[in-house]
Amino acid sequence: MDYLLALDQGTSSSRSIVFRRDGSIAAMAQREFRQIYPQPGWVEHDPMEIWQTQLETAREVLRQAGLEARQIKAIGITNQRETTVVWNRRTGRPIYNAIVWQDRRAEPSCAELRARGLEATIRAKTGLRIDAYFSGTKLQWILDHVPEARQHAERGELAFGTVDAWLIWQLTEGQVHVTDVSNASRTMLFNVHENRWDAELLGALNIPPQLMPEVRPSSADFGRTAAALLGASIPIGGVAGDQQSALFGQACFTAGQAKNTYGTGCFMLMHTGQRFHTSDNGLITTSAAQPRAIPEFALEGSVFIGGAVVQWLRDGLHAIHSSGEVQSLAQSVPDAGGVMFVPAFTGLGAPYWQPDARGAIVGLTRGTTLAHIARAALESIAFQSAALLQAMSRDAVENGGVPVSELRVDGGACVNDFLMQFQADLLGIPVLRPAVVETTALGAAYLAGLSSGLYDNLEELSRQWRVDRTFVPTLPRARAAELMERWEHAVRQTVAL
Repeated sequence: MDYLLALDQGTSSSRSIVFRRDGSIAAMAQREFRQIYPQPGWVEHDPMEIWQTQLETAREVLRQAGLEARQIKAIGITNQRETTVVWNRRTGRPIYNAIVWQDRRAEPSCAELRARGLEATIRAKTGLRIDAYFSGTKLQWILDHVPEARQHAERGELAFGTVDAWLIWQLTEGQVHVTDVSNASRTMLFNVHENRWDAELLGALNIPPQLMPEVRPSSADFGRTAAALLGASIPIGGVAGDQQSALFGQACFTAGQAKNTYGTGCFMLMHTGQRFHTSDNGLITTSAAQPRAIPEFALEGSVFIGGAVVQWLRDGLHAIHSSGEVQSLAQSVPDAGGVMFVPAFTGLGAPYWQPDARGAIVGLTRGTTLAHIARAALESIAFQSAALLQAMSRDAVENGGVPVSELRVDGGACVNDFLMQFQADLLGIPVLRPAVVETTALGAAYLAGLSSGLYDNLEELSRQWRVDRTFVPTLPRARAAELMERWEHAVRQTVAL
């Protein structure tokens, strides 16, 4: 039983990966699911489609690996964070579509919380800013807008969960309603110092406490799967929100280590150990994946639109037929021709926090081609991430630490060599791509491996981390600074729209 099964439930697809004990991949299966856009700024998923695609990939990956469920030591779950599901405890059916982390409909509720003077309280207890990004106001919206939802919730008939809790409920056929600290920390309702739901914050958002799942460490007993689902009952031993899971999978276990995940969005985290401090540079503080019941923290910056800008080129503009074409198109021109693309389709996240910003392409001329726009789109991912790392390094220095000296990268877009080299050039530090880039799933697998006894300690996991390629900066620092200033100028224009 040297195999671990990771369920990686993402924003645009559900994946399952079987890992060997050494962290290598034995098999992988993936299925996309629908993105639902009821009106501008709203993004939803069908929770039953999330569950079905995740179950199908789990069954498929076992077949691909030639394994039976009894050969799997444990299951780890990692998931899109903040995405909010409410379901009926008796039927197991959702009462509304999942409201996705990108969704902005709860901004009026956030404005009300700010007007009530709750920003400082929420930041001190949760490490978060008041923003529609987080789960709390999404849950509040469902209770306020789905007929009779609040009455059912107050009677204890409904359950709330981020996607991990929803999957665990389904996998255990309603026997277990739990989440882990990393997902709980993304709700704006969780006291990260004490690792518990906060009565004052639940009251401030008018959330009945009986809705909430039990919170456990990220490496723990989360129940067992119903035997009929996969052919045998398997323990669920690890759970972490996707970005904390990637930090763990990158073996960033100690203060000062940082990673960036290039997915639908981009998410940069720097581990800060057991030290909690709030950012003065537009970042948030969040709970790291915790193998034990001891709070650990990370500074985080979130870019709402990262790889999704390539999806927009493909599906919105129909400029390319497949995402893989974008690198060759971008490299068909020597530079972006003065074009800057700020993909603020759902506002701007860290370090700007401008919910009303909208996307813009600036610097267009008669000589601008589709290749220039494609290059600017790719470069926008690196520009946004560079702004995050600059803010992170300022925070580190201001709190007695040192700037980030290297960046570990993962996620689908990190295989794009052009993007990674441009990222290193902007940052002025090495960018390290690991041999296994599926570090989000790997982190969940590692957490499950620790709880099940497959691994002895974190040192063992650190020794398994391997570099595939290091991208060394080649751009003169003066030129990089000039490009960043042009980027910031473009951002200011989107905020003014």
